[in-house]
Amino acid sequence: MINITFDKLDPEGLTEAMRSSANGAVVTFLGTTRDSFDGKKVIRLEYEAYEDMATKKLDEIRKEMQQQFSIEDIAISHRIGVVDISEISLVVVVASPHRKEAFMACQKIVDRVKEIVPIWKKEIFEGGSHWVACENHELEETKQETV
Repeated sequence: MINITFDKLDPEGLTEAMRSSANGAVVTFLGTTRDSFDGKKVIRLEYEAYEDMATKKLDEIRKEMQQQFSIEDIAISHRIGVVDISEISLVVVVASPHRKEAFMACQKIVDRVKEIVPIWKKEIFEGGSHWVACENHELEETKQETV
């Protein structure tokens, strides 16, 4: 199950959807907006995505993990748009017969989402903002504007 949405995420519903009598472990990860980063007060996050490609990449990750860990039940849901403090932006649920594979797959999914999925995060601070992991792009834009 793959989902990208502007709506608030439902981790309980996703977790319940992945449960089955064949699975002895269900691991749920929630990525939430924290109130500070690098000594600055965060007001909110804003996510943008290339939705068609992001959906394909999330499905690619799901299939990759299913094969690597021999796990069938994986759900990944990512929110886009404005995500306020303490709200959830990412839910990953992995259910498997054994806990070790569920934990390992869940961690690897979160890492892969950050690595390859075209979803971008903008942190809005008191007095400014900044795109996370887009610093080189921002520098190029600044250079072009000053020329």
